[in-house]
Amino acid sequence: MAHIYDTIIIGGGPGGLAAGLYAARSKMDTLLIERGKFGGQTATTDELENYPGSIEDCTGPSLIERMRKQAEEFGTAFVKDEITEVDFSGKIKKVVGKKETYEAKTIIIATGAYPRLAGFKNELELRGKGVSYCATCDADFFTELDVAVVGGGDSALTESLYLTKFAENVTVIHRRDQFRGAKSIQDKVLSNPKIKVIYDSVVDEAKGDEILEGLVLRNVKTGEASDLKVDGCFVFVGYLPITELFTGKINLDETGYIITDEDMRTNIPGVFAAGDVRRKSLRQVITASADGAIAATTAEHYIENEFNEA
Repeated sequence: MAHIYDTIIIGGGPGGLAAGLYAARSKMDTLLIERGKFGGQTATTDELENYPGSIEDCTGPSLIERMRKQAEEFGTAFVKDEITEVDFSGKIKKVVGKKETYEAKTIIIATGAYPRLAGFKNELELRGKGVSYCATCDADFFTELDVAVVGGGDSALTESLYLTKFAENVTVIHRRDQFRGAKSIQDKVLSNPKIKVIYDSVVDEAKGDEILEGLVLRNVKTGEASDLKVDGCFVFVGYLPITELFTGKINLDETGYIITDEDMRTNIPGVFAAGDVRRKSLRQVITASADGAIAATTAEHYIENEFNEA
C-alpha cells in the first residue's frame, strides 16, 4: 500500500520551503519534491538586501539553505524527482515522477516562474553582474549610475519609473515605435526628465567580462548598430509561470498563472498554490514565503475539517 502524505509540496523555492516548515511544524506528514536546485530564482541572487533581517552578508543561496535546514529539522522529507503527471481528480491526490508515484491528502504547488529572456548575446553570462530582471531587488545597487530597461509593456514602464529613484539616468529600449503599456503610465515615463526612450531598437549584445560595461543596440528598421554605455540593464519582457503540468487540471489565468483565493486555495479542493506561480501583484522572496505559510495552514485546516467530506 502506497504511503499517503498529509501534504506534498511541488517546488523547493521560498514558497515551497516556507510551506514545508509550516506544515511539518504543525505535525503534518510532509514531502517536498524538487526537480533541480533548491531556491529557484533566489538561488541566483548574490545579495539579498530587501528580505527582513538579512543585513549581514545575506545571499540568496545562504538564505535558501537556512530555510531548507529549518524545514528539515521540523520533519519535512525531501525528494529529488521530476514530476511528469498529476491526478487531482480523487480524494487522494497523485503525483507521478520519473522515479516513483507519490500520494497525499493535499498538494501545494510552488513551482515558481522565470523571467523571459530578451535573447541578446552574453545575457546569461552577465546575469547578476549588471543584467537584472528585478528592479525591486537590485535598483539600490545602481544608485547614481546609468541603467537601461528593455521592454515596453506595463512592467517595463512601471519599473523604469521606480528606477529613477535610484539611477542617474534610465534609458528605455523598445523594439516598436510606440509603447504597449497603459497610457497613464506612458505619460509619466515620457514626461520624466531622467528617462530617455530609444524606439525601434533591440539589444544585440551585452559587453563586459566580469561586469556589464555597455550594450550594443540595433535599429530594427535600419539595421544600424550603436553602443550604449550603461552600468545596469533591467530586462522586463515578461515572466513565464511553470504550470504546463497543471493545464486542464486546475484553473489558470490567460497568461498561465494559477488562480487562487487569499488563502491559496485553487478551484480544486485540497490543492493549493504558493509563490510566483500564482496570479499576484508582487513576486518577491517575502511574498512567496508568506504564500507558503498560508498554503500550509490552509491545507492543515482542510484535512481537519473538509477532507473526510471531500
